[in-house]
Amino acid sequence: MKKTKALIGDAGATFSNAFTATPLCCPSRSSILTGQYPHNHAVRNNSLDGNCSSPLWQKGPETTAFPVYLSKQHYQTFYAGKYLNQVTHTLGLGIMGNSQYYNYTLSVNGKAEQHGDNYEKDYLTDLILNRSLHFLDDRSPQRPFFIMLSPPAPHSPWTAAPQYEKNFTDVKAPRDGSFDKPGKDKHWLLRQPSNPMPSTSLNFLDNAYRKRWQTLLSVDDMVEVLVKKLEELKELNNTYIFYTSDNGYHTGQFSLPIDKRQLYDFDIRIPLMVRGPGIKPQQTLSAPVLNIDLAPTFLDISGLNLSFVNMDGQSFLSQMAPELRNGTARPYFLVEYTGEGHLDPDPACPKLGPGLSQCFPDCVCEDAYNNTYACVRTLVEHNLQYCEFADSESFVEVYNLTSDPHQLENIVKKVDPTLLQAMNQRLIKLQSCEGDSCRATKI
Repeated sequence: MKKTKALIGDAGATFSNAFTATPLCCPSRSSILTGQYPHNHAVRNNSLDGNCSSPLWQKGPETTAFPVYLSKQHYQTFYAGKYLNQVTHTLGLGIMGNSQYYNYTLSVNGKAEQHGDNYEKDYLTDLILNRSLHFLDDRSPQRPFFIMLSPPAPHSPWTAAPQYEKNFTDVKAPRDGSFDKPGKDKHWLLRQPSNPMPSTSLNFLDNAYRKRWQTLLSVDDMVEVLVKKLEELKELNNTYIFYTSDNGYHTGQFSLPIDKRQLYDFDIRIPLMVRGPGIKPQQTLSAPVLNIDLAPTFLDISGLNLSFVNMDGQSFLSQMAPELRNGTARPYFLVEYTGEGHLDPDPACPKLGPGLSQCFPDCVCEDAYNNTYACVRTLVEHNLQYCEFADSESFVEVYNLTSDPHQLENIVKKVDPTLLQAMNQRLIKLQSCEGDSCRATKI
C-alpha cells in the first residue's frame, strides 16, 4: 500500500510493535470502541451468544464507547463500514452482518438500505469513501469532527474492484519464517495439521493472499482521496489520521491455511500508522501499543480528562508527540481469546469429532473450544511471551522472540522456573485487571 505508507506512515509515525488484545473481529472491535480488554467488555466471539452486539452489549459497554464521549465534547462523528458482526442497526452507516463487497444491506441511522452488484454504485469500499466525502462537505466547520471508516477489505469474500482483478497474478504467500513448519511442541490444535501441507491447501492460501491484496488497493485509493480532500478543505494540518486493523492474519504459518485467532505474532500484530499535529514525519516507534489504547488516545486528542473514563488502555499521544505529554511505556500486556467449536461434527469432515470449527480446506481446523488461552507479553524487560490454555492439558507455551522471532520452539521446559512463576503471576493479575490496574508498571 504505497500511497498509505507515503501519506500516513512517512508523513508521521509507524509503530513497529502494535498488537491486538484479542485476534478476532468482534471482540477486537469491541476493544477498540471501549478501550477495554475482552474480559471487561465481555465480547467473546462473533456470535450473539458470544455477546457480539447483543442486547447486553448495547445496554452496557456500548454506552461508554469512545464516540459517546466525543459527542459530549461536541464532535461531529461519522462511522461507515463494518461495525460489529451481529449488528442490526447503527447510528452511522454500518453493514448488517459480516463483510461483503456487493449485495449487502446497510443500516443508515437505523434505516435499512439495500445494495446490489453495480460497481459504480455499490462497491462497498468506494461507497464508504464517497459517503465520508459528503460528510466532510456537509459538516459544520465551526465544530471538530471524527470519522471512522471500516471497509470490508481485506476480509473474505475478497472481491476486488474490476480495475484490480488482475493485479498480483503471480504472487504467492511468503514462504519464510514459520510457513509450513510443524507445530509439534504447541497446543493440541496446532499439532493436528498435515505437514507438509497438501497442494490443495497451498493453492487455496495463495489465492486468498493475492485476492486480499487486490481488495486493499481500493483502500489505498481511499486513503489518497481522503488526504487530498482534507488538503482541499485546509484541514489536513489540523487532523490526526490513524491507519490500523482489528487483527493479524496467517497464510500457511505452522501449516494452518488461512485465518486469525492464534496467539502467535502473525495473528496478534497489527499495522499502525499515524500522522497529525505535533507528530514528526518518518518516525518509527518501538514502544508497545495495543488496540485498547486507541480509544483513550482519541479522547486525549479531543481534550477530555481521561480520569473521567474507565478504560484499560492508555493514550499514546505522548509517544507520537513527546512535547505534548509525559508518558510511560507499558511493560507488560495481555492477549486473551475464547475458542469456538461446534457441538456437532462437521459433515464435510466425518473423521473429526465435535468441538471444532473453521475446518477448511482439507479439514484443517483453525479453532476449537480448547483453543482458549491467555498470554502475557513483554517487550521492555525481555522479549517474551507466556501463554496458558484452558484445556485438559493445562498447556503452556513460552517463546523468546529475540532469539526465536518466528516462535518455532516452545521453551517452557527450558526456562528458569522462577521466571515462569513470575510470568504466571503477572498473567493472573492481568486477567482480572480493570482500568488503572491494567496499566500498572509493576505487576
